[in-house]
Amino acid sequence: MIRFLATFLSALLAASCSPGGERGPVDVAIFGNENALFQQGVRLSSAAQHLRAATNEGLVALDPSGQVVPAIAERWIVTDDGRSYIFRLRDANWPDGEELTAEDVRTALRERIAQLEGTSLGLDLAKVTEIRAMTGRVVELRLSGPMPEFLRLLAQPELGLTKRGSGVGPMVMSRDEDSSLARLSVLPPEARGLPAREDWEDLSRGLTIRAISGQAAVDAFTSGEVDLLLNGTIATFPLAQLGPLSRGTVQVDPALGLFGLIFRSDAGLLSDPDRREALSMAIDRAALIQPFGLGGWRASTWIVPSDLFSPQRYPASRWDDLTFEQRQATARARIAAWEAETGEEASVTVGMPAGPGSELLFRQIATAWQSIGVSATRVGMGEGGDLELRDRLARYSSPRWFLNQLNCTIELGLCSPTADELVRDSLELRDPAAKQALLAEAHAELVAAEVFIPFGVPVRWSLVRGAVSGYQANPWGLHPLFPLSEPTT
Repeated sequence: MIRFLATFLSALLAASCSPGGERGPVDVAIFGNENALFQQGVRLSSAAQHLRAATNEGLVALDPSGQVVPAIAERWIVTDDGRSYIFRLRDANWPDGEELTAEDVRTALRERIAQLEGTSLGLDLAKVTEIRAMTGRVVELRLSGPMPEFLRLLAQPELGLTKRGSGVGPMVMSRDEDSSLARLSVLPPEARGLPAREDWEDLSRGLTIRAISGQAAVDAFTSGEVDLLLNGTIATFPLAQLGPLSRGTVQVDPALGLFGLIFRSDAGLLSDPDRREALSMAIDRAALIQPFGLGGWRASTWIVPSDLFSPQRYPASRWDDLTFEQRQATARARIAAWEAETGEEASVTVGMPAGPGSELLFRQIATAWQSIGVSATRVGMGEGGDLELRDRLARYSSPRWFLNQLNCTIELGLCSPTADELVRDSLELRDPAAKQALLAEAHAELVAAEVFIPFGVPVRWSLVRGAVSGYQANPWGLHPLFPLSEPTT
C-alpha cells in the first residue's frame, strides 16, 4: 500500500504540471491573501476550510447543496433519545498504509475538541460528553442532550481527521516549495475504501487552488485564468458587477449567519445600553443594502432570526410599534441628552475590512448616524474601532450558534455573562420546548445588553463559469472541492 501511494503521488505531480490531456484541471480561486490557503490550526480562513475539507475528511461531509453525506463513516444510527450517534467506519487506510481504526478516530476527535476550546466552534461542540471506540470500526459519540443539527456540525472542515499531520482524502495536495498555488488530485477508489475501478482516472479531473485578494481575483476570472471564484463577501460584492461578466455568472448563496456590528467599547457615548440601542434604531436596513442591488437579501433587527424559534417567540421585526421616523426621533433625543450632559460631541470609530463594498456600507451607516447627531470615522479591522463589522456564516441552523458567537469567552467585544449561563443550562435539557424557552431567554438578555447591531443575513457570492460542474449555491458558504473533479461530459 505504501509503495502504491508513493507511485501514485509521483504520477499526480507529473500530471499536474502538464496541460491535463483532453481535460485540464479546474482552476479555483478563493478570496483571501495568498497565505490564507495554507493556514493550520483550528481558526481557519474560508480558503483553508475548503482545502482542509478536500484533503482531511471527517466522519461526515457536506455535498454541493450543503446536505450531510457519508465520509469516513459509511453509515450511522441515532438512538431514539437523540443523545447517541453510532458510526460505522469505512474500510480505509491512512496515507502511510496503516489501517484507520475507531481508536484513531476517537483520539483525533478528542484532540481536536480540546484544541477548539476557547473558540465559538468549541462552544458549539459543548454537548459532546463522551467519544468511545466500540470495536475496530465502530465509534460512538454521546451528547448531553439532543441536537438535531449535530451531523452538520461534525461535517465542519475543522473536524477533519488527521494522524501525524495527514488526512485520508478524498483528494491529495501537492505544492511546489513556497508556491501560493495548491494542486489537488483525486485518490484512487481503493485508497478511499471503495472498490477498485480501472477507469477512475478517466472519471476525474485535477484542481488548482489559490487564494487571491480583491480586484485581482475578479480579473483572473474575467481573463479566463480562473474557472470558479469563491467566498465573495459584502466587502467585495461591487467587484462582481464589473467587467464583461455574462448573466448567471454571479451566484449568491442563500446564506444564514451573523452580519452586523459588535461593540468593542462601552466608554463614553457607548457606556449606556439605551445609547447603543439608539445607533441600531437609526439604521434603515433596507436602505443599507439598497445600493448593492442585492435582490432577496433579508434584513434583521434581531441577533437570532425570529423564525429559528418554534413557536416564534418575538415579532419578526424589533420596534414594530414605531415608524422609522419615530425611531430616529427617539435615537436623536438620547444622543442630544448625552451631549447636553457631558458637553462632548457624539462620535464613534468603526472597524471595517478593506474593499469597495465596505466603503459603500460604511457610507450608508455614517449617513444614518449623522441623522441622529453622531459622527462616524472608519478604521481598519483590528485597529481599535469602537465598533467592528462581524460577518460570519452559520455552521448549523440553531439559536445556540448565534448566541455562541457573542459568548464572553470568545472575547470579541461586549457580552452578557447571564446569557452565557442560560445557554450552558440549555445543554442538559432534553425537552425541546424547555430548551427553546431557555435559549429565547438568553437571546432576550443579549438584546437588552445591546452588545450587537444586526443588519441581516451575510452576503456570500461566487463567480462560476458555465463549464464547471459540481457547484451549487447553499446556505453554509462551503463549496466542496471534490465534486468539482467530476467531468462535465
